[in-house]
Amino acid sequence: MTHITFDYTHAKSFFDENRFQAEASRVHAIHQTLHDRHADVEGYKGWVHLPHTYEREEFTKIKRVANNIQNDSDVLLVIGVGGSYLGARAAIEMLHHNFRDLLCEEARKTPHIIFVGHNMSSTYISQVKDVLQDKDFSINVISKSGTTTEPAIAFRIFKEILIEKYGVKEARRRTYITTDKEKGALRKLAEEEGNETFIIPNDIGGRYSVLTAVGLLPMAVSGIDIDQVMAGAHQAFEELHEASMDNIAYQYAMIRYLLHEEGKTVELLVNYEPNMQSFSKWWQQLFGESEGKNKQGIFPVYATFPTDLHSIGQYIQDGRKDLFETIIQIDESVEQITVPYQEENIDELNYIADKTIHTINEKIVSGATLAHVDGDIPNMAIHVPKLDAYTFGYLVYFFQKACAMSGYLHNVNPFDQPGVEAYKKNMFALLGKPGFEQQKEMLEKRLKEFVPQLVASKMN
Repeated sequence: MTHITFDYTHAKSFFDENRFQAEASRVHAIHQTLHDRHADVEGYKGWVHLPHTYEREEFTKIKRVANNIQNDSDVLLVIGVGGSYLGARAAIEMLHHNFRDLLCEEARKTPHIIFVGHNMSSTYISQVKDVLQDKDFSINVISKSGTTTEPAIAFRIFKEILIEKYGVKEARRRTYITTDKEKGALRKLAEEEGNETFIIPNDIGGRYSVLTAVGLLPMAVSGIDIDQVMAGAHQAFEELHEASMDNIAYQYAMIRYLLHEEGKTVELLVNYEPNMQSFSKWWQQLFGESEGKNKQGIFPVYATFPTDLHSIGQYIQDGRKDLFETIIQIDESVEQITVPYQEENIDELNYIADKTIHTINEKIVSGATLAHVDGDIPNMAIHVPKLDAYTFGYLVYFFQKACAMSGYLHNVNPFDQPGVEAYKKNMFALLGKPGFEQQKEMLEKRLKEFVPQLVASKMN
């Protein structure tokens, strides 16, 4: 059992603590809205009770299919974009060896997980094709609609390769579809071709779906204990169920809101572990897509320290004072590595000889925190005992709960993403999708007008 704590000691001086308690009634009302299953106005709150009510039969099927893929595939291609891949990637990179794919087959034991469909880089896709030439592989395509452009293109390309390698019948057996229960292009395809399918619940949006088959199947194939993931999420569900300011998810949400009211409009999520970067990307989408509406919200960015202290540390310390930091601090290390003593002491490091790397890292955390607070940057810390599957499940639910609360505090719907559609409509038009002819003409005219202006400005 994990025990996660939240510490905002180094943020208290940056907001009015009286407002923290004054907003308690509002927090209580939002909590009731989140937990009332009969008042699901937005239609996307199924994640709230998921750790308690998830479909056990589907969960068992996930483990069975994961075992099958482990037995017949060297690689699992996970095709998806945004919430359809970020959660699984976060878990796999957070919980496995940093150099897992370089370990020998016996040490690794489970398939390589390769993510495609989240970019339109011909170089990346070509290199994935190179890797697959002498590998047995399967596909898990993830999309509620089945028509999202980037993953749909990737699926078309790699499905063709799968058929060429195995023939139609075996290719269908090796294609696993995670999609809507009743409708959409992928649901229709699965019914026609008899693929094994998993369900994306109608009442759970993409960025909140990591604890469904969307995230759990790739996790299980990689060898992660998904029973422990769900156990951690369930503990979070139980501990964060109170409509109280003692609820650490609500504390985090409220302090973010109050700091924003004081002009802190950028949040920097800081970790000190390289294998937390994809988790930070998942967090970035969760908060960015949930809050950034109606000219509201906090802009979410992330950094890995101490690496990024040598790149953006100067800006944090002496730049604009419109940001605050939230640190995910891991309190236990996997291995105790010590700095060796050297008689010649050329690098002048004998003063830390015999200290562990983890101890040094802790001092860097403390030193950076105090320096940034002195530089007018509020700091909060989420303390995590260790990185394991249980902790991952807890952290996912913690941030989902905090994000929903934070969105409502900012008076936006935290479950839709209307702004994402703007670029898609332009893309459809410029690519010549039927029905977008008028918009295509208008956009191409704008682009032609822009180019001469750009050239003229350079000449001047």
